[in-house]
Amino acid sequence: MEEKTNGSVDIKSPVENGQLPDPANWGVADVVNYFKATGFEEQATAFQDQEIDGKSLLLMTRNDVLTGLSIKLGPALKIYEYHVKPLQTQHLKSNAS
Repeated sequence: MEEKTNGSVDIKSPVENGQLPDPANWGVADVVNYFKATGFEEQATAFQDQEIDGKSLLLMTRNDVLTGLSIKLGPALKIYEYHVKPLQTQHLKSNAS
């Protein structure tokens, strides 16, 4: 990832070197771009509307994703289980070592 002058990070691919990126330093636009890149273009705007940056994303609970973003249940479940939860797990593992 490249650091941009506005403090956001350029996300080229959702997966880097076989592992998920660490969103701790992402801005709102980076979170939106991540979800667009992973096939959730329509739902990505919910993260923009709620001003979810990387640190906020790492703090989100399942309930936050399912009810707080006002997106349909099916996509919300996939976003949490296949993206938010793994990103949180990856962040915790990389900071524990």
